[in-house]
Amino acid sequence: MELEAMRKYTSPVNPAVFPHVTVALLAIDMFFTSWFFIYKVTSTKYTRDVYKELLISLVASLFLGSGVFLLFWVGIYL
Repeated sequence: MELEAMRKYTSPVNPAVFPHVTVALLAIDMFFTSWFFIYKVTSTKYTRDVYKELLISLVASLFLGSGVFLLFWVGIYL
């Protein structure tokens, strides 16, 4: 296959909106993280559900990881 015959790969997301996507992902992460902390503080030993805690923390960590990755991609180093 000729190199000239191949199509150039283009990203499905415009790189100009990466900073906005980063802020949105980190805002979603802040919501889930605060929900997790509020859930831990307000629930008693008898009303806690380990599966709910794991689900909330997993979603929060996914959004945090994606947001920090995009921060690095944009060039904002922590």
